[in-house]
Amino acid sequence: MSNFLRRLKLLPWREMLQISALVNCILVGLELFLAWGLIQSEVFGKIFTLLFGSPLGILIPFAIAVGIGALAVYFLEYWQQQFLLNRISLWVLVFCVLLGLVLKSFLPIPDYLSSLSETALIGITVGVFWKGRPYWR
Repeated sequence: MSNFLRRLKLLPWREMLQISALVNCILVGLELFLAWGLIQSEVFGKIFTLLFGSPLGILIPFAIAVGIGALAVYFLEYWQQQFLLNRISLWVLVFCVLLGLVLKSFLPIPDYLSSLSETALIGITVGVFWKGRPYWR
């Protein structure tokens, strides 16, 4: 048990939290831009309603969550220099991105693209492990 706790302490928590904060800041920026576009443009609102009102509108939040997870792994690959990526660090990244979504849920901005839900959990996990496939070993 102490070996597990020691390995847990040695994980790159700070880097993972920074990457999670960056990904969630990008998501918040996109959502604010989307909200501004919906307020300013009637055409943009109609396109948004048409897109999310279609049968594919159910898959869009899942696809966005997969993209969030893949973007987090991409940033992690770009900045990782001191530590080795593996399954455990990918699970920590999923946890950190979901923690960022929890913190984002407290902000008074609309959840157009992604919110804390089961769909987001599954999508982020699929995105992280899909992009992080070479590090599963």
